[in-house]
Amino acid sequence: MFNPLKKLFGNTFVGSLEASVIGIDIGTSSIKIIQMKRKAGKAFLETYGSLELGPYAGLDIGAITNLPAETIAQALTDVIRESGATTKTGALAMPSASSLLFLIELPAGLDEKTLPSVVPIEARKYIPVPITEVTLDYMVIPKDPHALMHREEASNTPGAPLPPPPKTDILIVAVHNDTIERFTTVAQKAAIETEFFEIEAFSSIRSSFGREKGTVLLVDMGASKTKLSVVEDGTIRSFHVVNRGGFDITSLIANALAIPFIKAEEMKRTYGITGAGDPKVLEIVQASIEYILSEIRIVAETYERRNATTLTKVIFTGGGATMKGFDAFARSAFGEKTEIVLATPFAKTEAPAFLEPVLRSTGPLFSVAVGVALRKLEL
Repeated sequence: MFNPLKKLFGNTFVGSLEASVIGIDIGTSSIKIIQMKRKAGKAFLETYGSLELGPYAGLDIGAITNLPAETIAQALTDVIRESGATTKTGALAMPSASSLLFLIELPAGLDEKTLPSVVPIEARKYIPVPITEVTLDYMVIPKDPHALMHREEASNTPGAPLPPPPKTDILIVAVHNDTIERFTTVAQKAAIETEFFEIEAFSSIRSSFGREKGTVLLVDMGASKTKLSVVEDGTIRSFHVVNRGGFDITSLIANALAIPFIKAEEMKRTYGITGAGDPKVLEIVQASIEYILSEIRIVAETYERRNATTLTKVIFTGGGATMKGFDAFARSAFGEKTEIVLATPFAKTEAPAFLEPVLRSTGPLFSVAVGVALRKLEL
């Protein structure tokens, strides 16, 4: 069976590094794509686009869908055509919420040659289905240099107790084989030439992070779920899913005001959380966002307490982060001690200056597509 995760944690590119590539993000309510080209060591934005999937299921814009692979492939073909993309060489990102991301600890000093046999055995303890039904990939997390330095200093100090050697931390990703087969079918039906798939959390980190240090929380606010990745030194240390997203907010508005879903979606997108428009809509949106933010704070505080660390920054991405007034509301919810920013993935691309305002405002929506394209370009 084709294993598109075998190079999950490394770059791969076949062909000219200056060829155009396409990054594809298939969500539950829309597809986002971006085409870019590498030139002089930089990524040049060529085109981008998004397409709502609701109409392909006979549903409204903003609705959550569960389309067959063939229909998704048709929608992908449509957005490629409508955006003016000129290549079908690229890579697809798979939903983090459809995967398992977790850490395991193995004994210190373990020979890395034994990992291919040891990791699957340990991973079985965390995977709720037979190990034969999933595809695994893993990476060894670099040891904390401060801990190594402390141990080295202790070893050179007579009489000082020697701390135990640090254990080997392994980040594991498990994806159900059915999910891989589904995305493989989509790629084949849409004639996408790709050598790998990538879990969307890794794509978002690549496009949204600069030189962040310390403990950073990446929050991807999607249509059906909100995904939380605690990241240290560029590596995911903890992953959580909040089962609430933009679709739920729209549904609450529609039910409260007894209006069609499409009208509620329009009101949400028009007014967001700015205080304009219908006061009832504002109340619903604020309550919904506050619930999500409270869940985020619980995850952050729990991680801080268990790991004796302090969260320095929260980066918001995904469609939910583009709601009007969201960034100011999030800052008020977290307080001054934590830096709150919206992802700016297009900042890692070269684009015409006149596009800067729209790229900044829509950036969070395209974090995954930009990130997987950057990996394809080895940038």
